[in-house]
Amino acid sequence: MSARPFTEKKLVLATHNQGKVREIADLLSPFGLEVVSAGELGLPEPEETGTTFQENAELKARAAAEASGLPALADDSGLAVNALDGSPGIYSARWAGPEKDFRLAMEKVENALREKGAEDRTAHFVCGLALAWPDGHCDYFEGRVDGILAWPPRGEKGFGYDPVFQPIGHDLTFGEMEPDRKHAMSHRADAFRKLTDACFGGT
Repeated sequence: MSARPFTEKKLVLATHNQGKVREIADLLSPFGLEVVSAGELGLPEPEETGTTFQENAELKARAAAEASGLPALADDSGLAVNALDGSPGIYSARWAGPEKDFRLAMEKVENALREKGAEDRTAHFVCGLALAWPDGHCDYFEGRVDGILAWPPRGEKGFGYDPVFQPIGHDLTFGEMEPDRKHAMSHRADAFRKLTDACFGGT
């Protein structure tokens, strides 16, 4: 089934994460949309009960579209570490604890690798994007970027696990990269290219 063309002028970002709001708003800027976050609208954060990135992204997008009466875009993303069997994966944010302390989350990943004596430090970021309408229609797109895990963390420019993620073929972590450079190659950018080609007719 082909994706539904997006013709509306306003879009809700189904997130309370300001880092994601900034990054997604930047990626959407060529389309001249009015973008508002679920946090700004005071929408509750639904419990992420899905077992995949797709299930969680669709759950969040549908909840925001239903509550706001507007189309809503949700991102469910995470870090998958190969030596940890894909963990933290969909639980990436939970590893940061209730305070969303990603320094703690990065230390948990590093400690888990050391406990296993893992020499394999390869990992990838996954981004699942769900675009939902108030009538229940929902389209889903997924992107990824591969890299290796650096230690100690480097850079203050990104958010989440960015300071330990060094994409393949690059010397800088996402935390050290300027936003434009990161946006050109990130998992979110990959998913957005698929989304905009399908729903916005490309850039």
